[in-house]
Amino acid sequence: MPQSDEKQKALRGELYHAFVPELIRERRRCSHACHRMNIAGEVPRRRLVELWRDIIGDDRPLPPPLSDAEQDAALFDDEPWVDLPIRIDYGTNVRLGTNVYINVNCTILDTCLVTIGSRTLIGPNVSFFSGTHPLDPELRNGTKGPELGKEIHVEEDCWIGGNVILLPGVRIGRGASIGAGSVVTKDVPAFHVAAGNPARIIRKIETKMDPTQRSRMDGKDTVEVAGAEKPMAQLAEQLEANTRDVKPLI
Repeated sequence: MPQSDEKQKALRGELYHAFVPELIRERRRCSHACHRMNIAGEVPRRRLVELWRDIIGDDRPLPPPLSDAEQDAALFDDEPWVDLPIRIDYGTNVRLGTNVYINVNCTILDTCLVTIGSRTLIGPNVSFFSGTHPLDPELRNGTKGPELGKEIHVEEDCWIGGNVILLPGVRIGRGASIGAGSVVTKDVPAFHVAAGNPARIIRKIETKMDPTQRSRMDGKDTVEVAGAEKPMAQLAEQLEANTRDVKPLI
């Protein structure tokens, strides 16, 4: 089915009107699909995968069911794990890789494409805001004015901490970690830790997964096992030191 002019504008990141009949129908469809998954209760893994695919508009057929429940569930080991509830605007602009985990209370405003790479872990209460509005209130004009968006891309093997907000247009590089409570306004390079509001780069992650580090780390048996709490503590110490250096206003 051909896309409307407004939907094509939205996907291109141009100004578009969200409250046209087609886009209202698409948001309602996704809202109902999210509701069905959120209230599903204790159901087999197969049913959860089916409900998730309904949200994102994935109509690929599921594999034939197996009589053994555990073996049947194992058929979907590579499918995303989505803890509920979840809230998504359109669903059809969301792309997830394999072995992705999304914790509870995730919000995805997928005005534009939102991609999450394989083996990425998403903490609780994370928000992906690919949509935004004009700053000029006359142009913004409530529900009658236009809005716009930019794509959000999270590459493979990332970890997004709880309560993180990703704003329109950002890209999180492969293997990066984002500290809890951060607001990401700019791209984060691969294999780095970023945290804060706005998020800033704290340091590089030591890993053989990074091709630029592999030769230097050959022969090392250890890998970095500390969580994000260590760089977050370092950031807190840095901010505290900066605060001590600020003179009070008189």
